[in-house]
Amino acid sequence: MRTTASAEAGELERHLGVLDAVVIGLGSMIGAGIFAALAPAARAAGSGLLLGLALAAVVAYCNATSSARLAARYPQSGGTYVYGRERLGDFWGYLAGWGFVVGKTASCAAMALTVGTYVWPGHAHAVAVAAVVALTAVDYVGVQKSAWLTRGIVAVVLALLAAVVAACLTGGTAQAARPDVGGTATFGGVLQAAGLLFFAFAGYARIATLGEEVRDPKRTIPRAIPLALGITLVVYAAVAFAVLAVLGPDRLARTAAPLAEAVRAAGVPGLAPVVRVGAAVAATGSLLALILGVSRTTLAMARDRHLPHALAAVHPRFRVPHRAELAVGTVVAVLAATTDVRGAIGFSSFGVLAYYAVANASAWTLTPVEGRPARIVPIVGATGCLVLAFALPLASVVWGAGVMVAGAVAYALRRAATRT
Repeated sequence: MRTTASAEAGELERHLGVLDAVVIGLGSMIGAGIFAALAPAARAAGSGLLLGLALAAVVAYCNATSSARLAARYPQSGGTYVYGRERLGDFWGYLAGWGFVVGKTASCAAMALTVGTYVWPGHAHAVAVAAVVALTAVDYVGVQKSAWLTRGIVAVVLALLAAVVAACLTGGTAQAARPDVGGTATFGGVLQAAGLLFFAFAGYARIATLGEEVRDPKRTIPRAIPLALGITLVVYAAVAFAVLAVLGPDRLARTAAPLAEAVRAAGVPGLAPVVRVGAAVAATGSLLALILGVSRTTLAMARDRHLPHALAAVHPRFRVPHRAELAVGTVVAVLAATTDVRGAIGFSSFGVLAYYAVANASAWTLTPVEGRPARIVPIVGATGCLVLAFALPLASVVWGAGVMVAGAVAYALRRAATRT
């Protein structure tokens, strides 16, 4: 129950338990990524995408461990924006928040366009904007309602993915020798595949950014993050292996809808339309959780006046950052109406990897009393983030680095203006 003191302080209510936090994480990770990321990963690495998946999972595990320890120490909205500010200084917190807000806003647009593409390909942009408006309205009326909707979406998507795996492995066309794990993949190709697949793992950040709305965060967050990540890894590995077994790396690389193509090739064409619906539902779940996470980081940055302070308002009835949610929803709707999904994914991956590099650096500074992870965890996490970020396609690296530099310049100009 919300107290008068917390209401007057403009704080959010702690509604979410372990199950709700895990479901929100799953809703972010088991989304459009599994339906869309396999093909570009196969183009980069062939069947080596399985190695890329393993590498992305290792980096994600390190990031998750660092984030969980920091979130237990600082159970506030904002995630790595807060951790970087508290452990490394104001600039690094700002840079992490900037990378997250910009990168994930692009990711929101990508998810919205994925919904539009699967629901009504000829009018993808219009459907995408409608989806953004509808889900922003859901987020506006309270995080509990968002968690319940996400729970239903996750259940549907998990059931669908289980059906896809079963169809692929029992349809008579699977060849266990096809996913040879290495194939002719190059080292650079595996790294690029890992960077692209990391996009689909990054949803556990949503659990940390909702830290101010989680009950008993010191216990809940460290349990919820690795649980969500572990479930996602098992699901992704099973789906990737099954699809590779049916299509092979070359055919997988050429298809725009790999799971639908796989069930057709497996001799179950009647399941393909269901997969299309499932992809739209999964992208909707990702979009819902993404809007939640971006708006909470926007709230934290607005509280510190890195963004307009008006965005720090909390709704007196629904106890959500309503102005931040409306602002994020508006920007995402504009992007969904005007941009392309492909560039948004690579751009988002660069920003998110930069965000987690700051998280790992922050975790390095924790003391044993503060719950510091083993030293190897933040080292591997930070190094992996930087390597995968610069292994992405060149256009994504150039645009991502340019936006991060622009954010740093804006920070310096603001600091100079406040000193005069």
